[in-house]
Amino acid sequence: MGLLQTALSAIYPPRCLGCGEMVDSDFGLCGACWGQTAFVGGTVCDTCSTPLPGSAVDEIVHCDTCLKSPKPWTHARAALIYTGMGRKMVLRLKHGDRQEIAKPAAGWMRQGVLEIAKHDALLVPVPLHWMRLAKRRYNQSALIAMHLADKTGLAVCPDVLERPRRTPSLDGKTKEERADILDGAIRVADRRRHRIAGRSVVLVDDVLTTGATLAACAEACRAAGAADVCVAVLARVVKDA
Repeated sequence: MGLLQTALSAIYPPRCLGCGEMVDSDFGLCGACWGQTAFVGGTVCDTCSTPLPGSAVDEIVHCDTCLKSPKPWTHARAALIYTGMGRKMVLRLKHGDRQEIAKPAAGWMRQGVLEIAKHDALLVPVPLHWMRLAKRRYNQSALIAMHLADKTGLAVCPDVLERPRRTPSLDGKTKEERADILDGAIRVADRRRHRIAGRSVVLVDDVLTTGATLAACAEACRAAGAADVCVAVLARVVKDA
């Protein structure tokens, strides 16, 4: 460690992302907060990353929901379950201006992305409407995608997708209502169509709930000529989690 880094560490010691207690290294969690963070592991649905019972090894499995209503993407991976400390970190990143959480988030997502991404895949974050972006000052999904590019070696293009129409919250809406709200709300920017034509795309977002927004993004990419689309998220909402 250099002299400057030593001095900075003394003035600004590493703090836990969850509770703020001192930890051994930057962007880490203390033991207590790590214990409250539910990482996705074991058998999961290949297309939505929902944890499933059993211990399938080298076997592709799907949940009942995805079997009944196939997603417009091929594979999906999540790093965390949206509960406990995982939920708190997503909300802090999304609404609390805790942009430093994006870097460890990408680290936790890295292996899942490498499992599903082709070598020439393009990382594409889910977009925000410009009014929401102006208010928040950053797109948390784009921050994660840029750190993922550093950790995986994959290319990233933060502005492939755009959101020309501001949409209300999808919370509490039916499947049909969500589809109506998102109809035409997300599109591929004309100046970026060449980036995804004939290419694999990995959509990056902070949390997967119903998948309605990611489905709209995937459909826009496919309509613009993407060869295939996969999904990578920091957290996955799971019923009764």
